[in-house]
Amino acid sequence: MITAELTFDDLAGLMKKAAGVTVDPQQLKQSPDYPFDAVGLDSLGLLGIVGELENRYGASLPQDSERCKTPREFLDLVNSTLKAGA
Repeated sequence: MITAELTFDDLAGLMKKAAGVTVDPQQLKQSPDYPFDAVGLDSLGLLGIVGELENRYGASLPQDSERCKTPREFLDLVNSTLKAGA
């Protein structure tokens, strides 16, 4: 279980590291419902981020996590899952 939440800054870093997509964390914060595909992140890229998080926290994320459409949707799912210790 984690005590800190995954932030928009963390997500921007993961997008760069796991998917090769560079995005300004401020853009994610200001437009959390802006679709991932509009910044060039597809489901395969999001799957890479999911794998990175699963390795980092030693916890499985729900199936279809890579189908989240926006940063807010993804962070809500990840943070609720990790805090629950799932």
